[in-house]
Amino acid sequence: MKSYRDRFHIPKRREGTDVIYFAGNSLGLQPKTARAYVEEELEDWAKHGVEGHFNARNPWMPYHRLLTAQTARLVGAEESEVVVMNSLTVNLHLLMVSFYRPTADRYKILIEAGAFPSDRYAVASQLRFHNLDPQIALVEAADILAAIEQEGPSIALVLVGGVNYATGEYFDLEAITRAAHQQGTIAGFDLAHAAGNVPLHLHDWNVDFAAWCSYKYLNGGPGAIAGAFIHERHHRSTLPRFEGWWGHDESTRFQMGPKFEAMQGAEAWQL
Repeated sequence: MKSYRDRFHIPKRREGTDVIYFAGNSLGLQPKTARAYVEEELEDWAKHGVEGHFNARNPWMPYHRLLTAQTARLVGAEESEVVVMNSLTVNLHLLMVSFYRPTADRYKILIEAGAFPSDRYAVASQLRFHNLDPQIALVEAADILAAIEQEGPSIALVLVGGVNYATGEYFDLEAITRAAHQQGTIAGFDLAHAAGNVPLHLHDWNVDFAAWCSYKYLNGGPGAIAGAFIHERHHRSTLPRFEGWWGHDESTRFQMGPKFEAMQGAEAWQL
């Protein structure tokens, strides 16, 4: 890996020596190739204008698919199960629209104690959106498996971070998923600190859904686009979801019909 250092611009100290850079989880170093790639897109924009959607060297309309195969390998998924889109918390909300379906008896959401604050904000707001009190319906557990066993019949969703941002604990996602399913509960994960950091096998572990950012261990930086996983067994389900232009079947998208015709797989969750 030593030679990879030469592929990046290394910031300098005042005296001219290279800094020792440990901030890749917030913003990766700039690859020396980045400028050329940006200029390539600007050149295609200048040359093609709107036709760049289809005629650019990397056509813009299906641009997200340039990352599909790599993303699937990254999280241990089938290519149809992943889509690169939005930001992390937006994806969590879109996925909870589909997978958090509270009933009178099963309405709680379980998260890990000490979860990343943004996760807690998102979950609490989803509960309030369903007219539920987070003081009652939000379960914060230090021992996740024990909490699933104890609270199982009342839990509608387990939503845990893959790796805790403060402690570094790597949760046993396979065991958590299995325990949740034994209780009839959906298992989802925020993989912000796991994607690109630890081995993941979301498909084989039978995880229902997951979301992650790319600005931490994928070195994208703040604002970099995020990803989502939806297990293939849910692709043809009747789950509700928020729908929009980009999730419409691209073969008929520009016919401008009034009826939504979904893309196949995780891409149907695009807006």
